[in-house]
Amino acid sequence: MIRIGLLGAARISDKAIFQPLKQLRGFALQAVAASSAERAGEYAGAHGILHVADSYQALLERSDIDLIYNALPPSEHAYWTIQALQQGKHVLCEKPFAMNEAEAQAMVQAAKASGKVLLEAFHYRFHPLFVEVMQLVQAGTIGSIRHLRANFSVRIPYFAGSLRHEAALGGGAMMDLGCYPLHWVRTIMGSEPKVLSADCITAGATTGGPQIDITTQAQLQFADGAIADIGSSMAEHLSRTPDTSLVLEGSLGSIEVSGLITPQQGNSIKLITAGSERQYSVPGSSTYYYQLQHVQDCLQGRATALTGGTDAINNMRLLDQIYQHAGLLSRGSCRR
Repeated sequence: MIRIGLLGAARISDKAIFQPLKQLRGFALQAVAASSAERAGEYAGAHGILHVADSYQALLERSDIDLIYNALPPSEHAYWTIQALQQGKHVLCEKPFAMNEAEAQAMVQAAKASGKVLLEAFHYRFHPLFVEVMQLVQAGTIGSIRHLRANFSVRIPYFAGSLRHEAALGGGAMMDLGCYPLHWVRTIMGSEPKVLSADCITAGATTGGPQIDITTQAQLQFADGAIADIGSSMAEHLSRTPDTSLVLEGSLGSIEVSGLITPQQGNSIKLITAGSERQYSVPGSSTYYYQLQHVQDCLQGRATALTGGTDAINNMRLLDQIYQHAGLLSRGSCRR
């Protein structure tokens, strides 16, 4: 039995933990800690959690927890993940992994020292839809990839206290949304690109300030010459229905993918090769179901972690570089 402790009374836990637990056996939701004991108590009561920890540290010190789900703001990921690892806990840490590359390196080093599993919660990575895309690419179905286009945009309105509009907490479109298309193209190519260029549109003084990117575009180049154009936006004129699109253009054809973040709500793969065009969807449950299943497999020795480690460090390094090319500070440099 894998006993879970929730670090933060976050809404994302409903999708990432509570819903998958309705389908998966071998887990027990043990305890929760929040920014205050009162908030943790209210959250526990609303979700039927038996135990409430008085503080984050108290949660990590409990002997009846095996896995910590770190759903705190990105600014708190490094410190509390490292504390959890040092207390002998495995960690599933929300994306973006850290505030910058240096924090990511410290987290990964702590995981190595503790011998515990540390994964970054890129939930899309474990769904059959992305597995299918990877298999098509690795089979050489479209030949050598020459150009990738990836985008994640969705309306995220500003409100006072919005962590996505607070640079010191790790906010910004590239951090919150753009980390996904960056991870898509890196995972598909299986190598690390360099940043050629990046530009952004920043928030106004009353909606996050000049260090918050509302829209960011970046161009990357891989060692084999392939170019990747990635984009992200949380502008208020956008639809609340996410645009999560990926286009791969190869020497023998192309693949167009939609629905990568919520494939259970609808997805599509369009495969175009010489004289042939096929469009289909890939069935499956929630991405979070497959993510928690992967966590279980890793903890029980049936799988090797697909996220975290060097992968997480490299994703943060490129996020840092994209912000630098766009004329903004890395999130770690925005701390108060």
